[in-house]
Order: sequence, then structure tokens, then C-alpha cells
Amino acid sequence: MSTGRGEGSRGFLEYVQRHIAAGELDARVEFVFSNRERGEAEGSDQFFRMVEGFGIPLVTLSFERYRADRGGGFNKHRLPFHREVMAAIAGYEVDFIVLAGYMLFTGAEMPQKYPMLNLHPALPGYHAGTWQEVIWKLIEERARVHGVFAHVATEVLDAGPALAYCSFRITGPAFDHLWSEVSDRSVLELQVLGEEQPLFKAIRQAGLKRERPFLLECLRLISSEGITIREGHLVDRAGNEIEARDITEAVERRLALY
Repeated sequence: MSTGRGEGSRGFLEYVQRHIAAGELDARVEFVFSNRERGEAEGSDQFFRMVEGFGIPLVTLSFERYRADRGGGFNKHRLPFHREVMAAIAGYEVDFIVLAGYMLFTGAEMPQKYPMLNLHPALPGYHAGTWQEVIWKLIEERARVHGVFAHVATEVLDAGPALAYCSFRITGPAFDHLWSEVSDRSVLELQVLGEEQPLFKAIRQAGLKRERPFLLECLRLISSEGITIREGHLVDRAGNEIEARDITEAVERRLALY
């Protein structure tokens, strides 16, 4: 499931499909769902063309149109909208639904029906919210380490048992001069530049380039160990509950290949 806003969503799909085709991942994408429809945005239209180019069934239901037809805000329509989503994908059988760049919070009912895995651009236990909110929080705290983790989607935003995580430093030659430039400035001052602020951009790029190999390694872990969700917990094929895996080394090795 992905909103399909731009390069990130296309990159996830292309990366996973490439490694499936190469025999490096024992998996199949049964469908792609987007909460946009054709014509809403060029980014999602490009994403839809990629999905269809891979021969993957595409399911769409526009949340903007759904909300406009009925009036009211997001919270009013979250559950009824996702009931319609569940009806639209009812014909597909899946081991996991992966939320990758899906910009809506499903609420409680869908995670109760489907095993759902969410990617979040932070380390376990740190910072809920959008990736933009996470990065500004890192800058505000003068953080030195950042990461990505995958967790079971639940009714609580960016919570749920963690499957795996990777971490990386946001210091060193690529970052130190950028930290120096903002040492005497508040986050509110820096936010005037938005996503073009140099430190913000550098942190984003460091995380973004790891998200694709991170997702791949998570899927490889699920496939190789037969991981599933049972009563809200991640378990392997023997039924043993698993703890969050640090897959930093595997992610960095894969990064070095490209």
C-alpha cells in the first residue's frame, strides 16, 4: 500500500521487483493499493504506470474524492474509507501488507484483519510522525544517530512490535560542517527554508538511500524465517516470538554494492 507520491514509492517497488526477478527474494507482489486515482497528481500517475508495467494488479480508491463527496475531515472518514479498501482487496490472499509511503493512518480495523508491516524513518522508540517531523526533531535535539525500522501496524500510530531496524550516524565529513552552520540557530529559524535546508536535506538523503535495501532485507528475513503475526506478536515458523533484529550490517553491505 502506497500513496505513490513520487520517487520514494517508485524506488521501493522497482528495487523489490528487481531483486525478485534476480531470484534474491522469494516473494511476489500480489497487488498495489493507492489512496489516489489517476489524474490526481503526476507523481502517483507515474507510480501507477510503473505498477502496470510490472504486470501487478493495481487497486485505487481516492481518499480526497471520498472525503469531498461526503464532507468533513480525515478522522470522520478513516474507518469507513478503509472498510471500502478492505472490500476492494478482499479477493487477494497475502502473507503481509507492507505500508511503504502510505500517507494515511488506517485505524484499528484493518490491522486486525490483515498482517501489516509499516516502515518508519526513525529508530525504535523514537519519534512518531511524518519523516519531515522526525528530521526536524533530530535537528532540534542535535542527534548524532538516525535510523529506519519496520514494525507491525496497530491502532497506535508508529507503534507495534518491531521486526527489524538499521542505524547510521549523522555526523562525520558529510555532516559536521552542516551542524556547525546551524549551531546557533533554532529549529524555527531553520524551518523557514523547509526541506531545502542543507542539514535537513543531508539527513533525508542518508535515510532515503537506506530505506530500499532495508525493506528488501526485512522481506528476506520474513521469507527465510517464515515470520508471521500471531495475536499481535511476530513469530517465526516454529512459533517462537522474535525480538527486533538489527540488520544494519546487511543494509550497509547492500548499499556498498551500488
